[in-house]
Amino acid sequence: MFFIGLCSGGVIAAGLFSFIVSIGALTRIIGKMHLGNRVRLFEYFAAAGITLGNLGSIYTPGLMKWLPLWFSVVFMALFGLFAGIFVGVLVMSLAESLNALPVFARNTHMLEGMKYVIASIAAGKGIGAWLDFWMNMR
Repeated sequence: MFFIGLCSGGVIAAGLFSFIVSIGALTRIIGKMHLGNRVRLFEYFAAAGITLGNLGSIYTPGLMKWLPLWFSVVFMALFGLFAGIFVGVLVMSLAESLNALPVFARNTHMLEGMKYVIASIAAGKGIGAWLDFWMNMR
């Protein structure tokens, strides 16, 4: 069972990593930061982040037993920040690759205000994640 679980987690992590690479999220971030000479480093960090995220989701109760409370709070704050960045990049990459927003703008004859639509989508996602976090903390 351990071997099957380990292989299944590896396949899921590899699938997620290949999905992120195939929609162009990683290359877009690298292009915006003008760090084309460090592509390998970004790939290593992305693979390590996905792998550590999978391990963290499996072993979270065991880790929290021996960590001090302040470390847990700082870790959760950083995790929330990076998870929000990840979700934002993933959602916007999907929307961009599917050309959903240009089709929406053309069908609604929206000439101005597309930046407000994008900001509203991001704000809605942020508020929903925040509410979900606080509701589950009770």
